[in-house]
Amino acid sequence: MKRRDFIKTNLVLSTGAFSLHSASFFCAAGNNHTQTKIVSARDVHLQTGNGQIDTDRLIALLDKSVQAFFDRDNSDVAWKQIARPGEVIGLKVNCLSGKRGGTHRELVSAVCERLQAIGIKAQDIIIWDRLNEDLEDGGFQVSHRERKIQCYGNDMVGFASDFEIYGSAASLITKTMTEICDGVINMPVLKDHGIAGITMSLKNMFGAIHNPNKYHLNVGDPYIADVYMLPSIRKKVRFTICDAIQAQYEGGPSFMPQWCWPYNGLLVGTDPVALDYHGWQIIEQKRLENKLKSLKQDNREPRYINTAADK
Repeated sequence: MKRRDFIKTNLVLSTGAFSLHSASFFCAAGNNHTQTKIVSARDVHLQTGNGQIDTDRLIALLDKSVQAFFDRDNSDVAWKQIARPGEVIGLKVNCLSGKRGGTHRELVSAVCERLQAIGIKAQDIIIWDRLNEDLEDGGFQVSHRERKIQCYGNDMVGFASDFEIYGSAASLITKTMTEICDGVINMPVLKDHGIAGITMSLKNMFGAIHNPNKYHLNVGDPYIADVYMLPSIRKKVRFTICDAIQAQYEGGPSFMPQWCWPYNGLLVGTDPVALDYHGWQIIEQKRLENKLKSLKQDNREPRYINTAADK
C-alpha cells in the first residue's frame, strides 16, 4: 500500500469447523512503529442448509472473537472492555440493502444479549441507522418504549446544529451519536460497493451524517476517510463487529444474491483501517475465484483505505 506498509503475522487456531484467525498489522512511518490487531473468526456450520443461522453457534463465534481480541478467557470480562454499566451504547447497523443484505438481526440480538449480561440496561441500548424506513426494511422493529431496547433512525432524533469539519468533510452528525450515546459499536456488512469498491467499517459511518450523497466522488477518496475523522465519530466508535456471515463480492451496495456467498464469519477490532483492508482482500480473492476483474481493473479500487492509513 502506498501510504502504509502492512506486514501480516498470522495465528490460526482451528477445531473442527471453527477457525480463529488473528492478524497483526504493523505500521511503519519513519522511525515510528505502531501495531494494531484484528480477529477474523469463521464457523462453516454457522448456517444451516436452508440459510438459517444457528444462534448458539453464532453467540459462541461472537464470544470467541471478542475474547481473542482482548485476550481474555471469560466473555463477560472481554465485553467489559467495550462497555460499562450505566452507559448508553449505540449499535450502528447497516440496513440499506434490506433484510437479506443488511446486518443480521440474529447478530444484533446476540450483541444486545451480551451487553445486558454485563449490566447494560435494555433501555440504554440503541439500534440505529439512517432512517426508520431503512431499519424496518432490515427487519428491525422501530421502538422508543421505556425499559426496552431502543431502535430508531436519524429521522426520529435529528442532527446536531453545528457542522463538524475534517479535511474534505463538513457534516451534521446525528444526535444519537453526539448527544445520546456514550459509545458506539459499529456493525457493518462485508460487501462490494459499485462506487467505492467496498463498504465496511469506514463507510458505515456515512449513516451518521446528514449529507452522505456529497461524498461519493473519486471513488470516495478522501471523503470516506475524512468523514470517519469527524470528532464525534472518531471519539464515540469503540469497537467494530463486521457481519461477514453472508458477504457480497459484486453488485453492491444493493443486495444481489447471485454475487453473495456464505463466508460464515465475523471480523472484529478497534482499527477500522486494518479491518477494511482485510475485508478488501477477502472480496478481491472471491472476485478472482469467480474470474471477475480486480477492483483496480474495474476503476473502483478503494483508495480511501490508503488515505485513512496515512498518519
